[in-house]
Amino acid sequence: MLDSVTLAVLKGRLEQIADEMDATLFRAAFSPIIAEAHDAAHGLYHPETGETMVQGKSGLPIFVGVMSFAVRAVIEKFGNTLKDGDVVIFNDPYLGGTHVSDMRLVRPYFRDGRLLCYLGSVAHWHDIGGPVPGNYNPKATEIWQEGVLIPPMRLYAAGELREDVVDLLCANSRLPRSAYGDLMGQVQALGVGARRLDDLVAEYGGAVVADSFLALKARASRQMRSLIAELPDGTYTVEDHLDNDGGEDIALKIALDLTISGETMRLDFSRSAAPCAGPLGIAYATSASACYVALKHIFNDVPANSGVLEPISVVIPDTTMLNVGPPHPTGGYTETIMRIIDLLFVVFAQFAPHRCNAMAYGATNSLALSGRRGGREGPFWILFSFFGGGHPGNPLRDGLNHGNAPVSTATIPPVEIFEAQTPVLFRQWALRPDSGGAGRHRGGLGAIYEIEILEPGGADVTLSGERARHPPQGVLGGGPAAPTRFYWHGPDGGWCDPPLGSKVAGVKIRQGQRVRLETPGGGGYGPPAERDPAAIARDVALGYVSPERAAADYGVALPAQAASRAQEKAR
Repeated sequence: MLDSVTLAVLKGRLEQIADEMDATLFRAAFSPIIAEAHDAAHGLYHPETGETMVQGKSGLPIFVGVMSFAVRAVIEKFGNTLKDGDVVIFNDPYLGGTHVSDMRLVRPYFRDGRLLCYLGSVAHWHDIGGPVPGNYNPKATEIWQEGVLIPPMRLYAAGELREDVVDLLCANSRLPRSAYGDLMGQVQALGVGARRLDDLVAEYGGAVVADSFLALKARASRQMRSLIAELPDGTYTVEDHLDNDGGEDIALKIALDLTISGETMRLDFSRSAAPCAGPLGIAYATSASACYVALKHIFNDVPANSGVLEPISVVIPDTTMLNVGPPHPTGGYTETIMRIIDLLFVVFAQFAPHRCNAMAYGATNSLALSGRRGGREGPFWILFSFFGGGHPGNPLRDGLNHGNAPVSTATIPPVEIFEAQTPVLFRQWALRPDSGGAGRHRGGLGAIYEIEILEPGGADVTLSGERARHPPQGVLGGGPAAPTRFYWHGPDGGWCDPPLGSKVAGVKIRQGQRVRLETPGGGGYGPPAERDPAAIARDVALGYVSPERAAADYGVALPAQAASRAQEKAR
């Protein structure tokens, strides 16, 4: 049995290996969605079950769960036929969760002929074919309308690169140079991980390292069980809705029945909407992993280790949109998992208000602007990104203004990167006043992004978003946030908005025309009447809340001179 000091040292060393793999890819990747936004993750996985043992701190939390399913899929397909130097690649979301844009690489790590663990890398590629550049197709009704679908196959065989597989991948991208660069970055990250494991095993021995995997999992399980045991037994119910599936303007219910019994928790989503035609359906792996992300926010000390999920059962029948199979599209998964996370945030208000949050902005609002430089025969350019919004009010403080999605640690690439790599000009990138929900602790503000097209040939516009019909809600008396709003310049130069509120495809705008995205804030926490008047005055002085909203939401009228004094004090 490992002593606690040795286990702590090994834990730190293993986490450092995963962190260095993250850093290697971020420095090597070609696309800003990886290099700048850090939409990727790396980890070490159990040799028999594929469970996550360690994941890098810079990687997206959603991948803690889904990469476990991905490695398990590799084990089930290849069994014991994988050899030292093999690397498997695939993007099948039904096997590995999320969507086809996330390319997964899995490498077995052998030492002295023994399979010690698997190394994994997953990263969001900028474009993998399909009818919509950037692959977020809000009108998709089958998986092939979102991009090329790659089943698990060997990218490397005994250390030899299969050039035919590389050719296949690059031929199915509008940005083949970006695809190749990101692929090689992932390969190098796995190589770094293998070399660092060599050093660790040489120092401690393979048996000790293998024992540490089991010990860390057991410790994570015990920690989670103790946290659940502190909560009152019972069944608690909550539900919310997605705007629509991108085809029919019909709301989609996501419902959760949470049951606590002793030191176990059951999350039952059986009452959720049936599978829809559009790309809002998600695989079981994705749904279960979203539950982990929410619990990690609520119990922020638990590690990125599969042991955390041992005392938690997740019930999601395949009669719901949270457990779809082929050929259902899954490209809008980011919006659906945000709803799962929000439900877990607010259900805790019913039995543990000291641990709950209001709803976050709940919409990645994935926007793609694309075209060809210099006309129809020129090279493709694609601006694709998810965009930020307000985080929820919580028991301790106001929500964060303009944060990244709670589903991830991914950041929004800087405006300078967008403008340097694509023919656009950001006319506005600002906080959105009055977008946070009122409350004792106000929800954080969303943002306003207004983008002008500089390319003479114009641009195609696609938005896969949410929260236009059903804005983020507050908790314990807190108010709702502002909804998503999206506009673009029409043929006559006036502003147009999407019939479905948060989703649109097939829009063309000319050089000099603009799109405008206004993202939601976070919901408020606690009754607005309990907010500190000084905090209200400061909100008005900083422009976070208008005097009109201060009067309507908080019953506070600030005369011009008082607002001016508050502004001076805020400075």
